[in-house]
Amino acid sequence: MSSPESCVVARQLAELGHTNLYHLLEQACRDYGDKPAFSCGADSVSFIALREHADAFARYLRHEVGLQPGDRLAIQLPNLLQYVVTIFGALKAGLVIVNTNPQYTAPETRHQFSDAGARAVVVLDKLVPLVRGIQADTQIEHLIVTSVDDWRNPQEQSDAADVSRFMKALAVGRTLPEVEPERGLDDIAVLQYTGGTTGVSKGAMLTHRNLLCNVLQAVSIIQPGEVQYGNETRVSPLPLYHIFAFTANCLASVFTGFNSVLITNPRDLDSMIADMKRHRVTLLTGINSLFVSLMAHPEFDSLDFSHLKWVNSGGAPLNVAVAERWFGRTGAVVREGFGMTETSPVVVASTANTPYKEGFIGQAVVDTEMKIVDDNGNELPSGEAGELWIRGPQVMLGYWQRPEATAEVLTTDGWLKTGDIGVIDEDGFLKLVDRKKDMILVSGFNVYPNDVEDAVMRHPGIRECVAVGVPDERKGEAIKLYVSLHDRNLTEAEIIAHCREQLTGYKVPSFVEIREDLPKSTVGKLLRRVLRDEARAQAGA
Repeated sequence: MSSPESCVVARQLAELGHTNLYHLLEQACRDYGDKPAFSCGADSVSFIALREHADAFARYLRHEVGLQPGDRLAIQLPNLLQYVVTIFGALKAGLVIVNTNPQYTAPETRHQFSDAGARAVVVLDKLVPLVRGIQADTQIEHLIVTSVDDWRNPQEQSDAADVSRFMKALAVGRTLPEVEPERGLDDIAVLQYTGGTTGVSKGAMLTHRNLLCNVLQAVSIIQPGEVQYGNETRVSPLPLYHIFAFTANCLASVFTGFNSVLITNPRDLDSMIADMKRHRVTLLTGINSLFVSLMAHPEFDSLDFSHLKWVNSGGAPLNVAVAERWFGRTGAVVREGFGMTETSPVVVASTANTPYKEGFIGQAVVDTEMKIVDDNGNELPSGEAGELWIRGPQVMLGYWQRPEATAEVLTTDGWLKTGDIGVIDEDGFLKLVDRKKDMILVSGFNVYPNDVEDAVMRHPGIRECVAVGVPDERKGEAIKLYVSLHDRNLTEAEIIAHCREQLTGYKVPSFVEIREDLPKSTVGKLLRRVLRDEARAQAGA
């Protein structure tokens, strides 16, 4: 078991005196003032201006919309300046934030709004028809509507009594009485919904303490001299409704005084490249599939990476071959991290001051314990694979209104059962082998898809890949590999031959299917579950 340093972040939190997340912005205004806090396209907002906008929005939410501390406010927006104003306005008003994917379907949106009991939503104008279609099945009483270009071309007219325009709300809010957060460390700050890959989507209850501690844990990996608080520019393509970006690119960036360059649509690589040329980029947060896509862009090598100090990867496993290609093209090492919605999210991080171990992510952040257990919950020795359990101040309270689901993953002494198969070595470095449910049993041997995928990605002609298990009469399960290619001339037989060079016999895929693209989530995570279900349906399972 890896042991944490004792109560470091608790002491830091006490020294800061912060009792809720809004205090991060108040501190940033004192420390960084008029420096840029967030940029989006050609627009930006300073820390002081962000506080002014957030305060006005908080007043509007409390006095005009009638929301009270503890009420839930849904946010259904892409990365925009309006998003960060909404976040800190909601925190100032003492509300609980419900981050919502703007690409959700009507049933997904209905479930999340209804389950959270959200009374109002801040929503993109083009999504209003979707919200109207499901509103009767929810507790939504008020819509605050914004447009992508509101910051530059503000719209103030609304067409219904229960609809306000975002920019009008800011203007009205400035005339209303001041409000106070009225929330403490152990109150819920965010209901962050899981992806629902193991059943119905559940809201992880993350408190102000959880998230403040995780901000301190995340920045603890930065060593003196590596970056300058208040003088760095971070490109932030991951959506803020995702917990990794919410904590790292929003909350932690405010704490450190970084200017976060928000990418509204990371799939529009031309615009993202233009944004990267507009700024002196020193930090970048991404995901494996984004690094692949950027490196395939014809203008990638024209970007100036000479000031790039730190590249973070989170939200999905980082492929070793992709990281090596990135380093070869940019000279910057990609530092991987691991976390979960249920852990606010950061658990493990790689730093410039820890030795590199191929295949291992890194060590637990401060005040975090990890252990590997067998199916009976018994701790296993270092080097043995089993389920990863985590304990620390960033672990959620539980799942919103789901005590049985909470009891399934949280032990009475505070351990979170992750469902991930991992290995911890003698130095406390974590390697994630796979999800329990993704393991493939081939002729009695456990095969973890990540092992297969890492080997496959060593071939320079392969762009992305996913390995899944399919029923096999002889082996029990066989391995099917889905790939997309850089080299369109690469054949299935050549891919199998490459696998035979890289993998022991039972790990070699029996089937290969080449596709133009592989399915991904809205944050760019390869959807193994979708391909696994499809492959098993085709096999008649």
